Order: sequence, then structure tokens, then C-alpha cells
Amino acid sequence: MANTTTEHDEKPLRKISSSFKDLSSTLNSQAPDAHLDLASFSRACAHVSPLFRCLGIAFRFAEMDYVAKVDDLAEASESIVTLQAMVDRDVEADCVRKAGSHTRNLLRVKRGLDMVRVLFEQIIDSEGSSLKNPASTAYSQVFAPYHGWAIRKAVAAGMYALPTKAQLLKKLNEEENSARIQMQNYVAASAPVILYIDKLYLSRGLGIDW
Repeated sequence: MANTTTEHDEKPLRKISSSFKDLSSTLNSQAPDAHLDLASFSRACAHVSPLFRCLGIAFRFAEMDYVAKVDDLAEASESIVTLQAMVDRDVEADCVRKAGSHTRNLLRVKRGLDMVRVLFEQIIDSEGSSLKNPASTAYSQVFAPYHGWAIRKAVAAGMYALPTKAQLLKKLNEEENSARIQMQNYVAASAPVILYIDKLYLSRGLGIDW
């Protein structure tokens, strides 16, 4: 019989926060030259995908792009052990900035993680039921600088179709208090992971604004 598990039967926020706490612990418990396991990273990133889906049409572009690039990293993890090894392999092949390269895809995935971090921060700090301001702030800070006019306009229009906070929490199968805890956990745990990726690029002179 087919698996009939629905979004409501699971708790995506808890999967997200738990998996990133594990990644953060790996970075915090080892030496300064600690490396992130690519398979573990791609699995953690995959847990974030349902959140983009729950945000509706405004972030449909982000969901499609993010899911495809996480899938690429998961596939790469079958033959590459760490994020560092993956980036170094692309550097050696002189294909870092080529469309479809693992390193280019990692940078896009990192932005997705950062957008969620800012979104959660804004939701935690906001009053009321609208997600328009938190989502608009997260988009403008993280994605907008890299998008053309047409995409920015489409996203702005889609902001009016965002779920309310209550509707989002229902889709995520969380109460407000429990959701706040899980969001805070992700904000804290994702920060060192995002910083690690930034340093990976900057230490190799690759830059992160492309």
C-alpha cells in the first residue's frame, strides 16, 4: 500500500532544527579546520524543502531552484565526502562558476538556508498574523540582490498570497510556542553552518556575491 503520510502527520520544523543542531555540533566540537560531511549536509537541507512549499507562490521559484540544487548535492555526496573536497574539486577543474557546478549550487543552497534564518528571526520578532513583512524582509536581504526586475516583481505580487502565521503553523503541525522554540533553534544552529560555507569560499578567493 502506498505511503499516505501527509504534511500534518510530521513536524518539519523539528526535523529542520534537529538536523542543523547536529551539523552545528560537528563544527563546534572539532578543531577550527573541521569539515562538514556532504551527505549529512544535503540531508539536513532536504528537510528545509517543505517549508518553501508551505510559503506558497511567493517562494515557488525558490522551492524549485532549492530542491533541484539540494538534489545535486545529495547526488554528489555519493562520491565526494565533504563540502571542502567538493569545492576543491571544482576549483581544480576550473568550473566553480559554471552553471550546474556543485560549488555554484552550494552557494544557492546556502542562500536558501540564510533566507529561512532571516525569515524565522523576523517571525519571532513580529506581532500579528501577517507574514508579509517577515517574508519581504528575508527576500530583500538575501535573494533580491541577485534577482532581476521580473523575478522581484513576481515575488512582490506573490507576497499577497502568503499564508497567515496561523495557517503556516497548521501546515507545519506546530503550536505557536513550540514553533518559536524550533525557529530559535534553527536560527542559532544554522548561523555557524552558513559562516562555515562563506569561509570555505572566501578562503579560496571565490567570493560569495555571484
